[in-house]
Amino acid sequence: MHRAAPAHDQGDEGLEVRPPVDVAAGVPAVLHSVAHSVREMGVGRSLTSLLKVNQVDGFDCPGCAWPDPDRRSQTEFCENGAKAVAEEATRRRVTGRFFARHSIAELAGRSDHWLGQQGRLAEPVVRRAGATHYEPIAYDEAYDLIAAELGALADPDEAVFYTSGRTSNEAAFAYQLMVRAFGTNNLPDCSNMCHESSGAALTETLGIGKGTVLLDDVEDTDLIIICGQNPGTNHPRMLTSLERAKAGGARIVAVNPLPEAGLIRFKNPQRPRGIVGAGTDLADRYLQIRVNGDMALFQAVNAALIERDALDHAFIAEHTDGFDAYAEHLAGLDPAAVRAATGLTERDVEALIDEVVAADRIIVCWAMGLTQHRNSVATIREIVSFLLLRGNVGRPGAGACPVRGHSNVQGDRTMGIYEKPSPAFLERLGAEFGFDPPAEPGHDTVDAIRALRDGRARAFVAMGGNFLAAAPDTEATAAALARARLTVHVSTKLNRSHTCPGEVSLILPCRGRTDLDVQHDGPQHVSVEDSMGMVHASRGHLDPPAPDVPSEVEVISQIARRLVPDRTTADWPGMQADYGRIRDHISRVVPGFEDYDARVVEGFALPNGPRDSRTFATATGTARFTVNPLTYVEVPEGRLLLQTIRSHDQYNTTIYGLDDRYRGIHQGRRVVFAHPEDLAALGFADGDVVDVVSEWDDGERRAPGFRLVAYPAARGTCAAYFPEANVLVPLDSTAEVSQTPTSKSVIVRFERAT
Repeated sequence: MHRAAPAHDQGDEGLEVRPPVDVAAGVPAVLHSVAHSVREMGVGRSLTSLLKVNQVDGFDCPGCAWPDPDRRSQTEFCENGAKAVAEEATRRRVTGRFFARHSIAELAGRSDHWLGQQGRLAEPVVRRAGATHYEPIAYDEAYDLIAAELGALADPDEAVFYTSGRTSNEAAFAYQLMVRAFGTNNLPDCSNMCHESSGAALTETLGIGKGTVLLDDVEDTDLIIICGQNPGTNHPRMLTSLERAKAGGARIVAVNPLPEAGLIRFKNPQRPRGIVGAGTDLADRYLQIRVNGDMALFQAVNAALIERDALDHAFIAEHTDGFDAYAEHLAGLDPAAVRAATGLTERDVEALIDEVVAADRIIVCWAMGLTQHRNSVATIREIVSFLLLRGNVGRPGAGACPVRGHSNVQGDRTMGIYEKPSPAFLERLGAEFGFDPPAEPGHDTVDAIRALRDGRARAFVAMGGNFLAAAPDTEATAAALARARLTVHVSTKLNRSHTCPGEVSLILPCRGRTDLDVQHDGPQHVSVEDSMGMVHASRGHLDPPAPDVPSEVEVISQIARRLVPDRTTADWPGMQADYGRIRDHISRVVPGFEDYDARVVEGFALPNGPRDSRTFATATGTARFTVNPLTYVEVPEGRLLLQTIRSHDQYNTTIYGLDDRYRGIHQGRRVVFAHPEDLAALGFADGDVVDVVSEWDDGERRAPGFRLVAYPAARGTCAAYFPEANVLVPLDSTAEVSQTPTSKSVIVRFERAT
């Protein structure tokens, strides 16, 4: 029993397309924030909740991972942050009665938006073998069932344990401990599908899989280059930092295939200029690059910097290796290949080079527009080389800034949620808890789907997230999950993954960021790590959706004490009673977290060798120039290169509504944005309804019923929203090295809908 996705999103029949806008935030953002919050939470609950978002004594926003400033406003949230809080703090509830009314097959035919709108999960449910409905189950019975099913597997490697980026540090650490005590490193997470390419490239070249800047650097620099990122929708609080940078004299260059309002102009709703004035022009230069052309662009810029001798020779000599080979490689760069890859003119590239030469301190920001291609790791290596050429690593106002998505996706990885843990981490973990952790690498997300598909994995446990909607190749992923003997989802809300159960499937509600968490030893707080390596506490304040709804830590502890009671020295009841005990363990296992429980009250920055001391834990002990042959996707005639994107009314797989007002889309999501001249050349026009067909080595994939929208996209490219377009992303089309799905490099054609 499985159905990957509904045929249509609810409301698509009322789809309306208007002209896109060129300004982000402003009064409309305030009005939409208030309207959505009041609708979901009510007036009083909205006021108390929103005033606690990202405050020292409040909770971390369950949206993006943009860091908090030292001096915070009383309203330290954005429109999408308010929507994220409202989604979690909604007054709606899903109980066993709901599942009695709706069969699994019926739920599978509903849209992602409809599923999310039903409210917070408030009662655990089980789908027993052969059943058509979920039915209520007691928590203790659910924990017993999970432990029994996992314990009955022939090998621990037959189980997959997934984690979303919203899990707290404490829950993530306890989760990986339980999984490794069980005997496997099958710990895929959402990083595998987003910034894995960043981590791979940065670790190889700089010795750390994270960025090298802090918020103060972004707000006090000379030049910010933003590539493959749409901050107005995906990280809206970043716009305030960009505005501050502009006020300090910084220049901003945007490199993006689509014109995005959040990169053009910002009306800060917390300033008079943002309410009644014109706002702030952000991008001084906007390079509308062809999808997958970023590698060629940075190679062209780097070649010109070497030719002009616009280099920091002292930095290169003292802190790097590989420069001579790198320079020799770029000397043979083909200008025609650069033009074909980027779609930019020579004048466009020269203008960027001039911006770079004029700037002393430079920061490069990027997101999934760079990380989800076949050549993503090589592209990010080129960005590192760009920074190294002029010494823009390890000094104020300069460095690499991969902008993460979910608010603790970086922290989860720091806590050990990783299928390829380092021997040093495993040694410290084993010493702390008196056991020998497994050393064999586990499954990442793509390999986990393959293992479930092939029957090599029989159980799938998800700590948060919406795996089916987030993963590539939706039909293949759905079929893989349906083959499992056991699926378990620890969730706050109903989602697409729940509609594709294994033979036995459980949905366990859990507390979220906004919920008060009281355990045996009293009120608890958790902690998270933001996109720039700052760690701070998060304290919920609302009553949970039902009194007995457990926290993530409690769920893990209850399963662990049944599944691995004697395999380690871990005191599972004690860690559940007092999360400070988990933090004490972390302080002895994870470097940089010394005296964790005390320091997290005020928050602290994790050590960062490249940033703090220009030290690089690479294979050579220095920062590394790397030689990367120029590659880009060559699209056959009659096809376009599709990238999947978010709408302004969603965050990752959570659909808040059916509008994307910045791009002019209202009451619908099944749309494809493409340049009007490309549509005409293909024999189509704005308003046509088509099936989108992707082409790959193993065959074709089809997404039916999409409306074409004539849009000022880069020529030869198009864009569509995920998760609706994820069905088009082949499972085996992945980035070299990182194996991240290539959701931004999908070759497609259009066929008229019948």
